[in-house]
Amino acid sequence: MNPSLEMLIHIFERAALLLICLFFLTRVPRFKESLHREQHTLSERIIITLIFCLFAVFGTYSGIKVEGSLVNVRIIAVMSGGILFGPWVGIITGIVSGVHRYLIDIDGVTSVPCLITSIIAGIASGLINIKVKKSQRWIYGIAAGMSCEVLTMLLILAMAEPFKLGLDIVSKIGFPMIVGEVNVGLIVLLVMSVEDEKEMIAAKQAKLALDIANKTLPYFRSINTESLKKICIIIKDQINADAVAITDTKIVLAYVGFGEERYNIGQEIISDLTKAAIRSGEITIRNRVSDQPTPEIQSLLIMPFEERGEVTGTLKIYYRKASKMTYPLQTMAIGLSQIISTLMEISRVEQIKEAANKAELKALQTKINPHFLFNALNAIASTTRRNPEKARELIITLSSYMRYNLELSDEFIDIHDELQQVHDYVEIEKARFGSKLQVEYDIEKVNLKLPSLLIQPLVENAIIHGILKTKGPGTVTIAVNDLGDKVRISVKDTGAGISDEVIENLYRDDVPARQIGLYNVHQRVRLIYGKGLIIKRLSPGTEVYFDIERRKDESDHC
Repeated sequence: MNPSLEMLIHIFERAALLLICLFFLTRVPRFKESLHREQHTLSERIIITLIFCLFAVFGTYSGIKVEGSLVNVRIIAVMSGGILFGPWVGIITGIVSGVHRYLIDIDGVTSVPCLITSIIAGIASGLINIKVKKSQRWIYGIAAGMSCEVLTMLLILAMAEPFKLGLDIVSKIGFPMIVGEVNVGLIVLLVMSVEDEKEMIAAKQAKLALDIANKTLPYFRSINTESLKKICIIIKDQINADAVAITDTKIVLAYVGFGEERYNIGQEIISDLTKAAIRSGEITIRNRVSDQPTPEIQSLLIMPFEERGEVTGTLKIYYRKASKMTYPLQTMAIGLSQIISTLMEISRVEQIKEAANKAELKALQTKINPHFLFNALNAIASTTRRNPEKARELIITLSSYMRYNLELSDEFIDIHDELQQVHDYVEIEKARFGSKLQVEYDIEKVNLKLPSLLIQPLVENAIIHGILKTKGPGTVTIAVNDLGDKVRISVKDTGAGISDEVIENLYRDDVPARQIGLYNVHQRVRLIYGKGLIIKRLSPGTEVYFDIERRKDESDHC
């Protein structure tokens, strides 16, 4: 057999061994996952660089000796590493393998040329990785590899003494070494075929995310504890997770699966990882968890929900098995969290509209409520006989109150306009009930806009269900306090007091029709500001308050 052809076959055999090793590496989950990533961590780059350095050094050691030179696959390993994984891998592999080649044969005819071209191959491979489209890298890899081998032959001819020796070496190894660089293209194509799986994985996981979204869609029509639990169950079953949780920025809203008995709905978030994810708005992935109240959990994925650029909660996925957060799962979960964020925002908007409609209906009922109007006119009529001037003031107050209700819209209004409406309502009620009703105001000066009809229903509730339920006189205190980062609005009474059952029903969204006014305010406050009414039993009486946080986008409501 022709010696050049025989050497070419040997080169292909050694390149085939490299291909086989790479093939098995691509079957290793951790290595395969690193191929799917656009960016690699420092540890991953170090490991990949070591692998290709070993391939290149092995390529030198497994070379065929010809007249003081080595027919080997070193340049193939250098070019493949740089093209596939970037300049870091290519240049370091080129330097390490080139220096190694020089040191094992310092006085050899080809040692210096091989050192030079190994480093040049590393640089060239890195440039191909940066400058050339993925689909064309294999072709450029073959061309660059062949060019490096041609340069090696030219350097051997230039540096060999005598020249005849260099010419003899080049005549024997030139053809197989140059043609053997075809293997660069084969290796690049092999590894890129694994990378191409990423597109198929993305498509498959996108379909899974859409399937989950389709199954959970009915439960987004009315977001509450039960619907969120159903959503978690669907996600858990679809992705075979051990546990799934949904939180807002403060508390756990739903938790299903392993460790469920350790979590209470409404429990404050205690995980530092979750708090950090809410603060940063970044997805958190942990394959070996150290920050976890359930020690059996080994892997977790925390994905913040965002609405209008602000984090409103998280979706958390748990596995008891370590290293379970693979690239396919991450791809699906990220897409799913984005879909759920959108669905929750749409649901919230729809619920706000629904609550607004209910509030508008309630307002209309107040406007045309014949009992309220009849009682107010009766109070004015009786006052006319005793105090005509006071009756005149009450008529103006009633007129102002009715005009305010007629002009209601769904836009945010200045808090002082809302308080004026409350004052008008209170004056009418005081005229009706006389000394039985005392009202105090603790109003600090604040610059704030809020939806209409948030405060008046609370005052009405305090009077009708609080003060009027007792025999003696009572006091209602209306307060607006500036707490720096938030404004607290509270209504407190010394009346009969609210029962625990009513409070529990309110928080469970299980409210009878006669308490719909308080529930409407609770729903609207929760949907608009993220947290509903806080109700406290006093001795005697009840306090109801809510906080409005000062935010950068507060001016949007102005």
